[in-house]
Amino acid sequence: MGWRKDRGRREGYHHGNLKEALQDAALGLIAEKGPGGFTFADAARLAGVSPAAPYRHFRDRDELLASIAQRGFEQFEAALVAAWDEGRPDTPAAFQRLGKTYLAFARGEPALYSAMFESGVPLHLNPHLTVASERAFAVIRAAAERLVAMTPPGVTKPPAMMMALHIWSLSHGIASLFTRGDSARRKLPMSPEDLLEAGVLIYLKGLGFPTDSHRPEPARSGKA
Repeated sequence: MGWRKDRGRREGYHHGNLKEALQDAALGLIAEKGPGGFTFADAARLAGVSPAAPYRHFRDRDELLASIAQRGFEQFEAALVAAWDEGRPDTPAAFQRLGKTYLAFARGEPALYSAMFESGVPLHLNPHLTVASERAFAVIRAAAERLVAMTPPGVTKPPAMMMALHIWSLSHGIASLFTRGDSARRKLPMSPEDLLEAGVLIYLKGLGFPTDSHRPEPARSGKA
């Protein structure tokens, strides 16, 4: 990549990766103005290229935003996979890591998070973005399936998809409201991580699930 930051501005693009340069320029604009606060020409200008140059890689501004959202979901998936770690050493501990990682991503990557969830880019028109978002959600669903497997005797097993959607909604709501600089306007009597953990525990206990990390789990084939 042949451009660099200088006093907060790009010097220009010189025979490097144009696609990545445009994505990085757009990420900077999203961080400053939000996903709806800039034009295709603004991204080209910040990257130091002509207004026509972005069309070599992107049909329009929405396609540029979709590529950034895809990049975000891919990084998000990698972070969730590492946190979940196949449910080791036990499901409750791994699940707590998953929630903390969700919040950490929203806090640490606000521009990517905004592109992923607030840009308004339609998923059905972007198959690669759809796949990336589903792969990230699949990590949460896998955790929900593991929790369903821990259903105590006599308790009706809830659908894993329903649980995944409920827990995702809770995580996403707390992340959006309380972990981002542009959204965290209400002070909490606890950390967002503690709030999420308490909410998930209340939800699981309400369904009759064990929440004690020392409680034995069903045997799993191939368990490390």
